[in-house]
Amino acid sequence: MQVKIDPENFLPLKPAAFHILLALVDGERHGYGIMQEVRQSTNNSVKLGPGTLYGTIKRLLADKLILESEERPDAKLDDERRRYYCLTELGRRVITLEVQRLANLVNMASAKKLLDGSIAGGNF
Repeated sequence: MQVKIDPENFLPLKPAAFHILLALVDGERHGYGIMQEVRQSTNNSVKLGPGTLYGTIKRLLADKLILESEERPDAKLDDERRRYYCLTELGRRVITLEVQRLANLVNMASAKKLLDGSIAGGNF
């Protein structure tokens, strides 16, 4: 009998885990590809170092939110040492719930007029 894991148990996600899972939503990536995607998608505001990246990947693998892909690109087109990662179904459910949770927080802040530009404009 397989035990069902409640995706809510993983929330809230730590920022590094959030960015890694989000980077894998579009498909498989190797570690350096994940680093590049995070940097590009955040306009260089988030830079995952190798220690943070691979430590977080290790935890995501253990939690079964991602898995190492069995399929490899042609060795002539890629470095054989690269490991590719992809989301599991559980990982996809977790990142979806986290995005919904964050959207709810933004809606709450918006309702309190925190997104009307007065803070960003320096009017404290």
